[in-house]
Amino acid sequence: DDRSNLRHRFTLIGQQIQQGPGTHTSGSLFASNLAQIRLLLDDPETRTVNGAAFATKWREQVGSIPGAEHLVFQSSLVRGGADIDIELSHRDYAVLLAAVDRLKDVISAYAGVGEVSDSHSEGKRELKLRLRPEAASLGITERDLAVQVRSAFFGAEALRIQRGQNEVRVMVRFPEPDRRTLATIDHMRIRAPSGLEVPLSRAAYIEDDRGYSTITRSDRRRVVNVTARVNKEITNTDDIIDDLRHGTLAELLTDYPGLTYNLEGENRDAQESLSAIFTAFGFGLLLIFSLLAIPFGSIFQPLVVMSAVPFGIVGAVLGHLLLGINLSMISMFGIVALTGVVVNSSLVMIDFINRARAVGMPITEAVMESGIRRFRPIVMTALTTFFGLTPMILETSIQARFLIPMAVSLGFGVLFATAITLILVPTLYLILEDLVRLFRRSKADSE
Repeated sequence: DDRSNLRHRFTLIGQQIQQGPGTHTSGSLFASNLAQIRLLLDDPETRTVNGAAFATKWREQVGSIPGAEHLVFQSSLVRGGADIDIELSHRDYAVLLAAVDRLKDVISAYAGVGEVSDSHSEGKRELKLRLRPEAASLGITERDLAVQVRSAFFGAEALRIQRGQNEVRVMVRFPEPDRRTLATIDHMRIRAPSGLEVPLSRAAYIEDDRGYSTITRSDRRRVVNVTARVNKEITNTDDIIDDLRHGTLAELLTDYPGLTYNLEGENRDAQESLSAIFTAFGFGLLLIFSLLAIPFGSIFQPLVVMSAVPFGIVGAVLGHLLLGINLSMISMFGIVALTGVVVNSSLVMIDFINRARAVGMPITEAVMESGIRRFRPIVMTALTTFFGLTPMILETSIQARFLIPMAVSLGFGVLFATAITLILVPTLYLILEDLVRLFRRSKADSE
């Protein structure tokens, strides 16, 4: 029974607390149409259901609530943004809303996708007044129209009376019963500058419409965001985004000229993080190459040393596949850290070969000797690194799960790269020497 996992319940009526990343504002929102329920479950080590499964079952039990504009079930304290967040923009707001509705219908049809909503929020009902030409010919302006209607319902200040230290404002307006009914509009009259009174219905076009509670702009463009939640146990967010890009979004751009879209939410955060990681990764490789090229006095031997880096990445991916863990941003951090570790084994082998050749040892014998002399320290270093990370990889507590992908990348990457390095580096070194010898011979023959 899921209720046995429940420790506390906290209910708010007329208020919502917003906190953490992924929210447009922080603090509390107050409105009569808002409500929020927070549940505190038992510790992850003791409860029989995880937060995501609890939220999914709760969502199924609640179903749809008639009249509710937004119904969100969130099972994480820290959220980087919506799983799917697509920002649409168009100059014509009616066209924009049509595209939004069409996109929402398509997203809702995907299996495992729920809580599809948009950032467009209809405001309260209002009467929009537009001056008629015949009223303008009588000298009535839009300002006159607005002031007289406002004065009738809100009131116009007639005079102020001083009572001791207080000042009392006397307002003139319609009686309260007339101000509480829209029928008053039908009988209201507007006074022209000449003193002539005309019915409001003859002085202005009256339209019953809704105003905008919020207007969202990005880069001076009016935008509406379509968001959705994805159950990652059923489907993959990236697959849905790719399908939308090549399907529905491409069709919308064709059917609604002038429409543009941007990917926001977790997808945009992931792209920005990946871009930063790749930049740092490239800079790190360049720095490692520079640090190796200076003492070696060669631009080719550092490449032999760094040949272990791709195999370290392969080992990290194989480790994730073996343990059934998805590659994540934390996994990428582990791969970046792995780059500086896997070159150590190659470095000690190349250094030994260069020292042996410096004292006159033949190249083949030096390569063979490096494998014998450096086998135990290289293997011991890799094994101690892997087994040192094993407790973190096997940890089940919720506090450690965040770092497990990084430990898997580092541990399995070092282990796999070391096994390959013992065979690959000596082979590449001999191939490099053969190429250098062949180049020198061809150069000598040409001379």
